[in-house]
Amino acid sequence: MRHKELGYEIMRLSTKGRYAVTAMLDLALHDGQGPVTLADISDNQGISLSYLEQLFAALRAKSLVRGVRGPGGGYYLGKDSGEISIADIICAVDEWVEFTRCGGRENCRNGQKCLTHSLWDQLSEEIFGFLSKISLQDLVERGGHRDQRLQPSARLVAEPLSKRAA
Repeated sequence: MRHKELGYEIMRLSTKGRYAVTAMLDLALHDGQGPVTLADISDNQGISLSYLEQLFAALRAKSLVRGVRGPGGGYYLGKDSGEISIADIICAVDEWVEFTRCGGRENCRNGQKCLTHSLWDQLSEEIFGFLSKISLQDLVERGGHRDQRLQPSARLVAEPLSKRAA
């Protein structure tokens, strides 16, 4: 990767966003096998149960998951995995990556737009567009890791995203 060749660190998504995507991918991998409990996701992915409860409340509010109560209950995807983008998941947990200092309000420099505002705003839009084009189904098809324990940061990037379906 070019950024590594130049000695630059890559931007990192927050833990909340990464774990939300990982948990949703776990659900997608078990789609059609019945509901998946948060305890199972917690065990499979090494994410605390209380953290998952917070994430799933936000995911449920955006209809990305649906829950089934009672014995044998758990969670299902709220939509087909091909209809849920990675951007949908990240936005659902309120973790969008915004690169402008002003959060897009254009008041970075004493109430005025700073010189580089447009650059950082465009970067935010590019990343959103990029992640909007990647669905959970794309990750399932790319990974070939059904029934394996996913690592939150390693497995999702095992294959370059440039190989995703257009």
